[in-house]
Amino acid sequence: MMTLPDFTTMTGLEQLRWIMANDSADVPSIRRLLGMRFTEVDPGRVVMALTTQPDFSNPHGTVHGGVTATLLDSVMGCAVHSTLPAGVGYTTLELKVNYIRAAGLDGQLLTGEGRTVHVGRRTATAEGSITDAQGKLVGHATTTCLILP
Repeated sequence: MMTLPDFTTMTGLEQLRWIMANDSADVPSIRRLLGMRFTEVDPGRVVMALTTQPDFSNPHGTVHGGVTATLLDSVMGCAVHSTLPAGVGYTTLELKVNYIRAAGLDGQLLTGEGRTVHVGRRTATAEGSITDAQGKLVGHATTTCLILP
């Protein structure tokens, strides 16, 4: 089992970069459950990818909207988190998702990108998008997050 660092002493950016560098199946998370992986972590911008699988199915035989929403919520929230100092957290207050096209369950690569729009003392906003391997937009979203000192 991997020894975790003391995340309370790390900035949000340091935490996310540590997770990206030390991705481990031993650390329980929604990331592990869905197979999401960080590909880029910068201040105010995070990119994550996942590969679709049959377990992501909705009754129509395409990727369930909840999987799409989770990827969007993750990249936008992490974009906010990447701007926060040590000991400060956040939680999602509001999430607005627009679904543009269905994604197949056949091992398609979906890439989510989240970008901060505003980070204040008490709230932050961010926007995000998901594209498929051909660069086609699958969905986009906005979020408002509560900053937790």
